[in-house]
Amino acid sequence: MAYVHSYGCQQNVNDGEKIRGVLMDVGYGICDNVEQADLILFNTCAVREHAEQRVFGNVGALKRLKEKNPRLMIGICGCMAQQKSVVDKLRASYPYVDLVFGVDGIDRLPAILAERIRRGKRYLQDPVQRDAVVEEMPIRRDSGFRAWLPIMYGCDNFCTYCIVPYVRGRERSREPQAVLEEFQSLVAAGYKEITLLGQNVNSYGKGLAEPMDFADLLNLLCQTPGDYKVRFMTSHPKDASHKLIDTIAANDHLCKHIHLPVQSGSDRVLSAMNRHYTSAQYLELIDYAKEKIPGVTFSSDIIVGFPGETEEEFEQTLELVKQVGYMQLFTFIYSRRGGTKAAEMPDPTTHAEKAARMERLLRTQDEVAFPRIAAMAGQTVRVLVEGCGRTPGTLNGRLDNNLVVEFPGGEELIGSWADVELTGSRAALLTGRAVTNA
Repeated sequence: MAYVHSYGCQQNVNDGEKIRGVLMDVGYGICDNVEQADLILFNTCAVREHAEQRVFGNVGALKRLKEKNPRLMIGICGCMAQQKSVVDKLRASYPYVDLVFGVDGIDRLPAILAERIRRGKRYLQDPVQRDAVVEEMPIRRDSGFRAWLPIMYGCDNFCTYCIVPYVRGRERSREPQAVLEEFQSLVAAGYKEITLLGQNVNSYGKGLAEPMDFADLLNLLCQTPGDYKVRFMTSHPKDASHKLIDTIAANDHLCKHIHLPVQSGSDRVLSAMNRHYTSAQYLELIDYAKEKIPGVTFSSDIIVGFPGETEEEFEQTLELVKQVGYMQLFTFIYSRRGGTKAAEMPDPTTHAEKAARMERLLRTQDEVAFPRIAAMAGQTVRVLVEGCGRTPGTLNGRLDNNLVVEFPGGEELIGSWADVELTGSRAALLTGRAVTNA
């Protein structure tokens, strides 16, 4: 039996689904408890140092299991394993870890396991990166109605706070025919929501023999007949185009919600982050989307307290939040990440000052979003029922605009479409009642 746990982003979650698929293909069963496992794999994230320390702590807790069962195999894979310092630390200080391999090693996992079993020696691979994209790996998806679909891998942007290009490598786009075939198979299997993944989906097309950009790919995929919705993440503002927005506006399969990480409202900070756009360029794109896509909503990522951020520059971020009118924000207090350029920048702002700015940002976001969410009461919307709500006897459904509504209903509706009348809201959560199954 194998236990696989993935940390971090949706790309990692999809990698974990592939790991489970590969393991099942060679005869492993999948379990949800480390105590039952013969093989434990941690598929790791390297975006923040805190996440790495949490993984090391969890790996340390496995030592007692190895002592009880010497035949147990323990493995670390994913983004952390793409850093030589991590591999060296595992090699020196965690002798009970048997396997270490990076993000490009999933297809080789059967051979890695066979080598470990046959030779009886640890398999700790130093970081390697391949330019090729491996297709047709088996996969065991976590859901029967929502699916992740990678369209590209890696990142060429080198934002100064981000480790991703160093651990996931340079951008490689999948061939459109391969993406289309996987997409069509998902629709045929009854998947109702398909999310296209990439570190920067808007730069899709690099390295392809035949020219195709992200908007072209969306148009290609959405020719597939069926009752489904398409989301995508993550978009980089410097590569988001009017053509992309026109494509979203014209196609009913594409959700009318755009996650467009801005990170800061200050042009100086954006330049220090190496983001390659200004706040004015960002807002022009937002305004164009509002003009072309009726009812479009936006979400974003914002980093508070980037090295050297002044009070005035933070105020510019607050002003941008008000101008855009985000429905959702994903906010982070800057934390130093070794190996990035930002880690070498002077950072005189105290954590207490950054925390106070974060509170003001969250308060501003609530003031912006909550009235807009409350104003949706009275609408009847079609939602994909995702699971049980927090209140007993209720369900959660996700709207086209990515907001969630809680409404009374039975679990038999999970995974289906439902029409819901919106009756009110609690902060960012909508409430409603089911009208009929769609």
